[in-house]
Amino acid sequence: MTDSTGQDIAHALGLLLRRSTRARLYARLTEGLGEAVDDLTYPVLSGLARTGPRSAADLGREIGLDRTTVTRRADRLEQAGLLERRPDPADGRATLLALTADGLTVLAATRQRLTDAIEESLATWPQADARTFARLLHRFVEEGPFVEEGPSAADRH
Repeated sequence: MTDSTGQDIAHALGLLLRRSTRARLYARLTEGLGEAVDDLTYPVLSGLARTGPRSAADLGREIGLDRTTVTRRADRLEQAGLLERRPDPADGRATLLALTADGLTVLAATRQRLTDAIEESLATWPQADARTFARLLHRFVEEGPFVEEGPSAADRH
């Protein structure tokens, strides 16, 4: 592999990970799903879908926001009936954020929109190329520089 391969991948990842790129994608995924669901609250919904019920502080660490910001966004989602606060069974003083049935429905709609957008963008690719891309991207995520410290990839499956 040449030095430029790593640079090319780093550049492409930089474009994908830009805040403006994420905000544009989140706005597209959440359009028309209600006043409380937008590019700011989507990471809270998506994060809870990945992690299950979490405290605002724990969820904030997962999605890269501070506890206060998560709490403000969760308030909007709770008022819309998309998430609820539950007592933490492990700590009676703490509260967990959890998706409601309506929250799961909204999240399913955003995930379908994302799937559709990805499939639309790959529609002109040969099917074998799209499958290879998916396989190699999954491998890169599992083995690349974004892997969390701890158990090996094999241990996590």
